[in-house]
Amino acid sequence: MFKNLAPAPRIDSEALLACLQRKGTPKRVHVMELFLDQDVKPPLVERFGLDDGLCKNDPFYYWKREIRLQRFLGYDYVYGVAGVGFPRTTDMKVADTSDTEANRGQRTWVSEGTGPIATWADFEKYPWPDPAQMDLSKAEWLEKNLPDDMCMTASCHSVFEQLSWLIGLEHLALVLYDDFKLAEAVANKAGEIYLACARIYMQFNKIRFVFGGDDMGHRTGTLVSPDHLRKLVLPWHKKIAKVVHDAGRLYLLHSCGQLEQIMPDLCDEVHIDARHSYEDTIERVESVKAKWGHKIAVIGGVDVDFLCRSDEKAVRNRVRQTLDACMPGGGYCLGTGNSMCNYIPIDNYLVMLDEGRRYTA
Repeated sequence: MFKNLAPAPRIDSEALLACLQRKGTPKRVHVMELFLDQDVKPPLVERFGLDDGLCKNDPFYYWKREIRLQRFLGYDYVYGVAGVGFPRTTDMKVADTSDTEANRGQRTWVSEGTGPIATWADFEKYPWPDPAQMDLSKAEWLEKNLPDDMCMTASCHSVFEQLSWLIGLEHLALVLYDDFKLAEAVANKAGEIYLACARIYMQFNKIRFVFGGDDMGHRTGTLVSPDHLRKLVLPWHKKIAKVVHDAGRLYLLHSCGQLEQIMPDLCDEVHIDARHSYEDTIERVESVKAKWGHKIAVIGGVDVDFLCRSDEKAVRNRVRQTLDACMPGGGYCLGTGNSMCNYIPIDNYLVMLDEGRRYTA
């Protein structure tokens, strides 16, 4: 069991933001993840005694624990709010077959066939979430209690994901050609909701960047044509990014898959500040940094499959190689290629962080 982490870095959210804005090589390696699976957190807290002295009956226990955990792991931020939920009744449940200590027993998968909206009648009766009813209690508490050297982030912009989940990715392939107006209506409704969320987030001074996910690609291309993304999805990202930028904050995009055909759109039209989610079988993060690092920051990229299968020596070598290629000039934060999933061995995750702490150019 790996417990010998190098001393924790000095938390500094302003330095993190400067790194994301590519204002020169940072003094230390900053780390970022889209998220840590909830299943991963209790084993980490228990292993390092991170809730010692906290009362589990305290209504703010989770948030206090979250601050401790994030600081211990070296993150300069915490998640303040994760947006609104779009109800689905078509999700599938399967057994969790991971053999790590964070096994959750069951996993949920979004149905690829159909979703809750197949017709205009379904669209009209769907229970669309109301941003005004969003639970902001965590963000409100953090706004008052978050340490001054940390900031918050928020998530809000899964426009394509909601389009493909609510209609169903397979059914969407037909709807885009047979009933484009329905696809347009779903995308616009989701976009309007997320835009409203973004405006609400900007009321919180400690939310310094928006970092959400909208998976638009697969291994060799985008899930629908780039032109459909340009018509239905990217204009909403552009509107949300403008709200965020007008408030002086940063707009970070997590999107899985091969996005090469729309990268110019994301950089020059949407004006994302950074992109996250990289997979070796698509393109290594070092190549992405070389190609796009003059326009955006690059986050993560230590391949998830690699982390699942490798030993400590290999993980350390990979982290050093990645940092050697990506650290110069700023605009890079260390992390996994996707997120800290519950099936990644916790020891390998900690080794990745440890090597980042020990890194010197």
